[in-house]
Amino acid sequence: MSSTRNATPHASDVTSDGAAWLASAGAYPRSTLALWEERPEAPVVLPCGSAFDVVSAPAIFGRRMLDRLWDDGPGSGPVAEFRGRMLLFAAPGTAQRLPSLLDWEEWSTRGREGGRAGAVPPLLCHGAGDAVTVPAPAGPAAPADAPPRSGSRWLVAPDTRRPWLPGPEIMLWAAVRAARAAVRISIFPPADQDAKVYDVSRRR
Repeated sequence: MSSTRNATPHASDVTSDGAAWLASAGAYPRSTLALWEERPEAPVVLPCGSAFDVVSAPAIFGRRMLDRLWDDGPGSGPVAEFRGRMLLFAAPGTAQRLPSLLDWEEWSTRGREGGRAGAVPPLLCHGAGDAVTVPAPAGPAAPADAPPRSGSRWLVAPDTRRPWLPGPEIMLWAAVRAARAAVRISIFPPADQDAKVYDVSRRR
């Protein structure tokens, strides 16, 4: 695990390009960047629907989705943890399309009687007209093992001005596989999730 960390940038480090991409979602990107220059520990509320949509999942289920995306799929876009929820950044339009895909596949909580209702917990899909609070970018001097501030942190931080973002079909795929994994019974204790490292260099 340490060799992976040495070979690639920390997945939880927001780069200057990543911060610029986040700020571009708002009406006043320069003001957001100026705030972060002055207060790098400050979370910021950003609108969804233009630069990104966000799928918010319960922390444990969201972690399962994230693991499926990296272990069996194409990787993820930026991912943050905020106050007990996992925020998975997705392509614009995902928030509108994903709920109908879950309904169609009978994986949502509104699935028909006798279907797979309840297998996927309620996912909050934030798109046009919505806004989310994103964690502050990690300052360059912050130690890698520093505790998260205000219950928020980046798990996969934005590192480019044009990050790859999964669309609704990929998010559906991850949710379904996470739901299937949730019903499996394991005799082994859960792994230390905080030790997980996502190799952003292989994304896409």
